Amino acid sequence: MYGSKSLLNISGAIGSAVWVILSLILAIVGGILIYFLFLSKKNEGKFTGFLGWLYDFLSFKKMFLEALLKVTYLIVAIYLTLSSFALIGDSFLSFLLQLVLGNIVARVVYEFSLILLVICRNTTDIAKNTRKVQENKSDGNK
Repeated sequence: MYGSKSLLNISGAIGSAVWVILSLILAIVGGILIYFLFLSKKNEGKFTGFLGWLYDFLSFKKMFLEALLKVTYLIVAIYLTLSSFALIGDSFLSFLLQLVLGNIVARVVYEFSLILLVICRNTTDIAKNTRKVQENKSDGNK
């Protein structure tokens, strides 16, 4: 009785391992094919609608992290505020600390995260503008 259960467990583990390896191989092949066939530079601006959105999403033309950070900040701030009221019965000081300092710390952390995103966006814009100026100068010299 015990032997049959352990054989089933081994069989299930082998099946899981095979699926994990097969998934890894398919992911590598699929990623390489999508990168070279769909995300190539020659396809830039070629797609519209959903495929255009998918192209921009997979090539990281649009950043979604800013909206995600804003939503998670709101969730964290509401959670900190509401959960702080559970501390009133234990200690009024801990209630105030979580209500005030907790929200301040959360805000500072999220603002630093957003600052990094703004720096990234500005650096990208500067690089694009510099490239355009250099291209215009080289076209003018011809």
